[in-house]
Amino acid sequence: MGVIFHQQVVRVRAGTRTDRAGNTVPDWSPGAVDRLLITRLSVQPSVQSERTEADRTSVVTGWRVLSAPGTAPDVQAGDRIEYDGLVCEVDGEVGRWRDPVTGRSHHAEWAMRRSTG
Repeated sequence: MGVIFHQQVVRVRAGTRTDRAGNTVPDWSPGAVDRLLITRLSVQPSVQSERTEADRTSVVTGWRVLSAPGTAPDVQAGDRIEYDGLVCEVDGEVGRWRDPVTGRSHHAEWAMRRSTG
């Protein structure tokens, strides 16, 4: 394992339920979610911004996550990520990079963020 790929997160994926109108909607209740430990990652800070208004202060913190070469973690847009005691959201699509020689997965990258306020 590379020296920078020593971190891990827990991927949390919503289950589904049917609402009163008959629509299938995400279900984030503890018994409905799928949790998966993902290892061999490098989690790097990418952004932090603070906005102060008269009645509240909001903070957005973001990280860039890279998986170790040869890995293909099961993460997708819409998932939540538990990292360092925080619950974050996957921000956008997950980039999946292929090895140009073998065509197999080389690594994945995604952004995640946490907003408060």
